[in-house]
Amino acid sequence: MGEIVGAGLIAHVPTIVLPEETRRELNHGQDSTLVSGLEQLRREVFDVLDYDTVVVLDSHWATTVEFVVTAQPCRSGLFTSEELPRGMSRRPYDFLGDPELAHLIAGKAAEHSTWITAIDDEHLPIFYATTNVWEFLGRGLPGKRWISIGVCQTADTEDNLRLGRALGDAIAESDRKVLLIASGAMSHTFWPLRQLRDHEAAGVEHIFTSAAAAADHERIEWFGKGDHARVLETMPEFYRHKPEARFGHYLMMIGALGEGDCTATARRYGQYENSIGTGQVHLWFDRPRDGFPRPHRTPGDPDYVRQTQGPDLPAAG
Repeated sequence: MGEIVGAGLIAHVPTIVLPEETRRELNHGQDSTLVSGLEQLRREVFDVLDYDTVVVLDSHWATTVEFVVTAQPCRSGLFTSEELPRGMSRRPYDFLGDPELAHLIAGKAAEHSTWITAIDDEHLPIFYATTNVWEFLGRGLPGKRWISIGVCQTADTEDNLRLGRALGDAIAESDRKVLLIASGAMSHTFWPLRQLRDHEAAGVEHIFTSAAAAADHERIEWFGKGDHARVLETMPEFYRHKPEARFGHYLMMIGALGEGDCTATARRYGQYENSIGTGQVHLWFDRPRDGFPRPHRTPGDPDYVRQTQGPDLPAAG
């Protein structure tokens, strides 16, 4: 029987893969703590935990008619970002995939009244929400498998939770020990281009609005207390601050960890930081001693629909 042995809400911002000199130029001579935070997370978690596969819930990969999970036996190549090619150009990646687990996940779609497809096309694009975190947390660890699941831009809160439930059930049915990475931001509004370069430093005063920063801090506090139920209950409020990908990366993760029944507390790695208006943080949730809860709900159960659909927001960015 498989299990989830840890999970994290992890920032993937382009700044982390820039040269240190450039990072300091953007931040008044100081380096981003998002970099040192990832380095510490690597030392304390990814280098020491016993796990087989990392599943990245990729907030930059937006699908439309279904959720998609990567099913290639391995992925390698050079990544150049279509969004920021000056800062992320020809960056090498090379890791094993996990086709067996990918197909198990896809096979749980009907059971959870959703749509999931496993794709093994070697030409399937890859995104920096996956490659940037792999560079810090996966490079140089042979034998570890990495797969990604994209957000679906037509999915609402309940759809994302259903994906998470399917993911949790598939892992339990497997023989894998799995780490989950919800790769993405919290509040996510960029400064307009003509103002953007005045807000590249990491300070919280550069978050797009003070209300967005306050909403992020509120949720970070709840995560620290393990109050995932409150995060879920207040999703309609959080949607007003345009969390990246409708916070689909977190919702898929918490769907796999037991939703509001999950009380895993967060450890923060580095500080909460700005990235041209958006809120970024690394939070890690250790596996409780008795494992993460996995509620089994079906569409006929009265508590099955946990949330209503949020406002129509862009799925990724």
